[in-house]
Amino acid sequence: MKIKNLLLIISIFFCLTNFSLSKEVIIKVKIDDQIITNIDIYNEISYLNFLNPSTKKLSAIDLSKIGKNSLIREIIKKKELKKYFDLNKNYKFIDKIESDLIRNKNLKNKNNFVQYLEANNLNYFQIREKLKIEALWNQLIYDKYNKNVKIDKKILKDKIIVEIENLKKKFEYNLSEILYEEKLNENNESMYVTIKKSIENIGFENTANLHSISDSSKNGGVIGWVKDIQISKNIINEINNLQIGEFTEPIKIPSGYIVIKLNTKKEIKNKIDVENELSNLIEFEKSKQLNSFSIIFYKRLKQNTVINEY
Repeated sequence: MKIKNLLLIISIFFCLTNFSLSKEVIIKVKIDDQIITNIDIYNEISYLNFLNPSTKKLSAIDLSKIGKNSLIREIIKKKELKKYFDLNKNYKFIDKIESDLIRNKNLKNKNNFVQYLEANNLNYFQIREKLKIEALWNQLIYDKYNKNVKIDKKILKDKIIVEIENLKKKFEYNLSEILYEEKLNENNESMYVTIKKSIENIGFENTANLHSISDSSKNGGVIGWVKDIQISKNIINEINNLQIGEFTEPIKIPSGYIVIKLNTKKEIKNKIDVENELSNLIEFEKSKQLNSFSIIFYKRLKQNTVINEY
C-alpha cells in the first residue's frame, strides 16, 4: 500500500510542476494504480483540440467527458503494451507518423511543429508518446489478429470486375463515421435518437468525439477518401442516397452500429487498374477487420480493469 500511495503522490507532484501552484489538483479517475487529475484532462482536451479544432465549440462538461474517456483508453492500452514492447525505446517509425501529422496540419517542419505546440500549451514529447502508444497498439493488434483476418482474393477480384462493368460512373467518397456498440440494457433506437439529437446540436464531428468507440473519434470520426469498390454493397447503397453533408441511418456491422456521413465525393475518370485496385481493396479489408478486432480486444481489457470515477 505504501508504494501505491507513493505513486499517487509522485503523479500529483508532476502535475503541480507543470502548472501554476494556484491551480487545485483534483483526482477525477483512478485506473488500477494510476490516477487521472483535472489537470491531465485539461491537457488532453488541448491535445484533442489540436487534432480536431471543432471540439472547441463543445461545452465544458462534454469536453471533460471526451478528455477523460480518451485518457482512460490511453492508460488501458499503455498498460497492455508494456507486456510486449519497450515503451522507453525510440522507435524510428514514429518519425514517419510525426511527419505525416506535420504535413496534415499544414506546418512547414519539426521546428514549426514544436513552436505550434508550445503556443497551444502542448508538450512535444508528450505528443510523441501519444503517437507511439497508438502506433504500437496497431502493431499489437496486427501481431495478435493478423492470422485471423480472412481475405478471399478471388472474391474481391470478381467484385472489382463486376463493379467496373456495372458502374456507369465511378466515385471516391470522403467519409466520416460514428461507431457505437449494441448494449444489452439499452435500446438501439434510443441510442440513435441520442446521437441524432447530438449531431443536430453540436455537429457530426463533435458527436463522434463524444459517442464513437472507433479510434477515428479523436479526429472527429474522419475516415478519409474511400473508393466505391472498397465499400460493401449495403453501405454503398446507403451512401448513394445521401447528399453532401448528410448521414445514414444506423447500419449493423460486426462491432456494433455505424453511422456514416458523406463529406464530399468526386468522380473517378481515370481507367481503373484491376490489379492495383485489388491490392488496395485487400489492404482496406484487412484494416477494417483489424479495426474490429481492436475494438473487441480493447473492450475486453476495459472490462477487466478497475476504474473508479470521483
